[in-house]
Amino acid sequence: MEVVRLAHETDLAGWRAAARSLRARHVPPARVLWTVDGGASLFAAAAEAHSPEAGKATFTVPKAFVDLADDVVLHRSDERFDLLYRLLWRLQDEPDLLHVVTDPDVARANGLAREVDKAAHKMKAFVRFRQVHDEAGEAFVAWFEPAHRVAERTASFFAARFANMRWSILTPDVCVHWDRGTLSFTPGSDPADAPRADALEDYWRTYYASIFNPARLKVGAMKKEMPVRYWRNLPEAALIPELIARAESRTADMVRQAPSEPSRRIVKAAVRASRDAPWDGQAPTSLEEVAAGVDHCRRCDLWRDATQGVPGEGPLRARLLFVGEQPGDQEDLAGRPFVGPAGQVLDRALAEADVPRAETYVTNAVKHFKHELRGKRRIHKTPDAGEVSACRWWLDAERRLVRPRVIVTLGATAALAVFGRPMPIARSRGHAQQLPDQAQGVVTYHPSYLLRVPDAAAKARAYAEFVDDLKLAWSLAEARAA
Repeated sequence: MEVVRLAHETDLAGWRAAARSLRARHVPPARVLWTVDGGASLFAAAAEAHSPEAGKATFTVPKAFVDLADDVVLHRSDERFDLLYRLLWRLQDEPDLLHVVTDPDVARANGLAREVDKAAHKMKAFVRFRQVHDEAGEAFVAWFEPAHRVAERTASFFAARFANMRWSILTPDVCVHWDRGTLSFTPGSDPADAPRADALEDYWRTYYASIFNPARLKVGAMKKEMPVRYWRNLPEAALIPELIARAESRTADMVRQAPSEPSRRIVKAAVRASRDAPWDGQAPTSLEEVAAGVDHCRRCDLWRDATQGVPGEGPLRARLLFVGEQPGDQEDLAGRPFVGPAGQVLDRALAEADVPRAETYVTNAVKHFKHELRGKRRIHKTPDAGEVSACRWWLDAERRLVRPRVIVTLGATAALAVFGRPMPIARSRGHAQQLPDQAQGVVTYHPSYLLRVPDAAAKARAYAEFVDDLKLAWSLAEARAA
């Protein structure tokens, strides 16, 4: 048995040196034991990595394996180094191994990499700084316990996001420090070193309680997006049990209240903007004006058979803007987008892709429900190009006001509205498309298509691709934010 003692838990350089020596000497994975010695130098096989014999037998690996190893080594799994060596051992004889996603070793490594990416995303979302003062003045300190060793990986994100602050993030693995110009790292810390609550947390809790929407509460999805293991470090977490307990009664109160009416000024402006051609109405200056204008819109005839216009919904500065085709039957009755079966599929996929629903704006290319009656049922009909073109004025207004970093088009009609040309979904999905307004575009399936796929295997495959597209869109939004 050959023993390799690595210098620290993420010693990828040490692993690579030892692995090259072992592979060159044809030492099979079953005869290697990988351990971490907490500061000791490499032993046994690692020492032989610099021998003349080891240097002669060189070989290359795909860049995809190097990228995969960069992720896997950050996982807390004890098998990570052994797993990587098994893959390295096989790659020389199986150069396409990483493309075989059903291979147990490949699947396991990809799974570890996904968990590391998720941990990095959670760290970016759930670090909460507390204000402190020292001899240099104001600073901010946070304590965080990442699921995996991602503190150094996410450091550049925080440096870009909080460039004008002096801050430190303390974790059990490593502490990250930023002095407004340079990142530095020190050994891991203890929760006792973190500061106690500060005055800013009261403001944050007040804000969190004010934006909590009981009508959209899905406890399971919330706990998946905000896992309970992080709650102890989140000041707003103390409010969550009470907010959940009161959600049902608060929702009932909201339903009993009469709907609020937009101001007369907004309605008048919206009516002016909604007149038939020529389209010379003043452009809306707020999402409230868009909502009022959509309900009064007469640019095409779809308003005649619809219950109401359905505007978009979401925060003014959402990172992602989702564009669907048109409201469905339930959306037409509720006056809100994506509340029916397709909306439930979208919410579930967003949760699986780790996309925060609160940072998305959802709307449709066409704002009124186009349908035909079959008995008592209203059956969806696809809007034609003229109707899409007539409604693009409202979509453009939403894009201009929200200013999203990424626009995700759900289905062919939405893609036509956003890109101005047909975009075959199968050929267009899976990569970013540049838009004229500097936003990135991502084309993917409409959630209602996923509900209609008859074959179970094809449905599962399409849904997995849909989730991958949402992950791509969120990664693009985060990259542009950084």
